[in-house]
Amino acid sequence: MVKYTKANSEGELLERVRRQVSVPRGAGLVLGMGDDCAVFRPRGAAGDLLFTTDMLIEDTHFTRRTHSAADVGWKALARGLSDIAAMGGEPRFCLLSLSVAPWTDARWVDGFYAGFLRLARRERVPLAGGDLAHGALLMCDVMVAGAVPRGRALRRDGARAGDAIYVSGRLGGSALGLAEGRGRAWRKHVRPEPRLALGRFARERLHATAAMDLSDGLSLDLYRMCVASHLAAEIAEPLRYPGATLEQALDGGEDYELLFTLPAGALAPTEFDGVPLTRIGAMRKGRAGLVELNGAPLPPRGYDHLRGTGAGRWGGARK
Repeated sequence: MVKYTKANSEGELLERVRRQVSVPRGAGLVLGMGDDCAVFRPRGAAGDLLFTTDMLIEDTHFTRRTHSAADVGWKALARGLSDIAAMGGEPRFCLLSLSVAPWTDARWVDGFYAGFLRLARRERVPLAGGDLAHGALLMCDVMVAGAVPRGRALRRDGARAGDAIYVSGRLGGSALGLAEGRGRAWRKHVRPEPRLALGRFARERLHATAAMDLSDGLSLDLYRMCVASHLAAEIAEPLRYPGATLEQALDGGEDYELLFTLPAGALAPTEFDGVPLTRIGAMRKGRAGLVELNGAPLPPRGYDHLRGTGAGRWGGARK
């Protein structure tokens, strides 16, 4: 049995599991492990279904001393909705499994559901069920189901050499908020905005070739896209959130903006619904996963749960 320590990575564990998984012919699974969502195609359907699941764990993704119950509920759903956005999809419903801790009282649980359901109502994503349990720490697992036209889901492996690389928003705000614990940046950290409309716009109007959400930091997430697409990338510095350092913008994570590629020669508008869209570079042929920033190699230093590295979680740079 392999013992997983900080010497291992999420990618290594995922690859070990992937090698043991077999998908029967005719199962309808178009895309399995390794992307923002799994893609399932019902027989004879005109569209594909998207499925994603995300855990939120006390003292890893939040602490009860600093995060309100409503903030935790909001963020629990926002993370899954961001995965749907990255595939260019539209959410349909969600499931929530919640394990309460010994310290949890009815008031906290009510606040958690208030934050969760506020976002669910805004995005018209009904809560369809789930599970309740009790454990040493508070944790929850949220599954979101979505839909996309048949064969049109945006994936990490669709980029081509010469494609332009874009990011939405200003990066580093969540990491800055985590470091300072106050102000507008803190609000961005605890109440991320899933870019659902932008994901659909990138698919329908911009004809994006690949996309993913920036959950673990640009340096790591772009590396993952390059590996999936068997390409290298050359980029310049992205737009930064006011007050954020370059390290926070590149490695901080939890910005939940979109990273996407467009065909060579295609142009995106400078903004979408008030959110900046910035071309930061291009994909090119080369060693899969190589990312260069201003001509120098950029290591993938975003957040990795198993290694505990990165600036965008409580297990990262702050603690």
